[in-house]
Amino acid sequence: MLSGTAQVVGELSPGPPLGVGGTPFETTALDLAPGSVLALYTDGLIQHVHPDPEVGLARLSDRLATSCRPDRPLEEVGRAVIAHAADSPPHDDTTPLSARTRALPPEATAAWDFPGDPAVVTDARKAVTEQLAVWELDDLAFTTELVVSELVTNAVRYAAGPVGVRLIRDEALICEVTDTSNTQPRLRRARWSDEGGRGLFLIAQLTTRWGCRYGQAGKTIWAEQPLAS
Repeated sequence: MLSGTAQVVGELSPGPPLGVGGTPFETTALDLAPGSVLALYTDGLIQHVHPDPEVGLARLSDRLATSCRPDRPLEEVGRAVIAHAADSPPHDDTTPLSARTRALPPEATAAWDFPGDPAVVTDARKAVTEQLAVWELDDLAFTTELVVSELVTNAVRYAAGPVGVRLIRDEALICEVTDTSNTQPRLRRARWSDEGGRGLFLIAQLTTRWGCRYGQAGKTIWAEQPLAS
C-alpha cells in the first residue's frame, strides 16, 4: 500500500492467526517499494465493518488508502482504521498490524557465503570483525563474534549445505546466519554436566532479542544488538 492507494494481496497459504507464535508457517515473498505499508488484520476487523467479508475488506482498503500518508505515524493510522469499533462492541478480535518499508543503502549491509565445513567458523568470525572495524563498531565485536561462532557452528553441525552470514547496520546491529535446515531452534538451559547446548541461551542473554524465520530453502536465525546513540 502506497499513499492514496491500497491493494489486496492475493490468496496466501493458511497459517497460524495473527498474534499466535511458536507454530510453523509458510513464508511469502512480496516485492514492495520503499515507503509502502504492509497492513495485516484479524478477520474480526473486516467482519465488524460489514458482515459480508468481501464488502468489509473493500471498505477497510478504502479506509487504509485514505488514512495512510507518508508523514503520518502508523499508530495514528491504526487508531483511524479501528475508530468505527467504538460505535458498537465488536463480536471478535479487531486487531490491525502495520509495517512501513524502507530501503537501506548498500554500505549498510555485508554478506558472505561459506561452505558447510567446521573450518569456516574462524573465517566467519574474521569477516564480521573486519566489517565491524570498517563501521567503527569495534565495541560490538566480542558479542558479534560469539553470535557468529555459535550459529555458524550449529549450522555446520546440523545442516547440510552452505552457510550464509549477513550483518545489517540500521538503528541496531543485526547478525543473521542462514542454513539449509528447517529444524526449529530450541532455547534450553543446559545441565552442568552437558558439554553443549548453551549457545542460544548465551545469545539470548547477550543480545537485545533474537528470532528465526523460514524460507523455501532453509531458515535464518538473527540476533540484534543496540547501537550507541
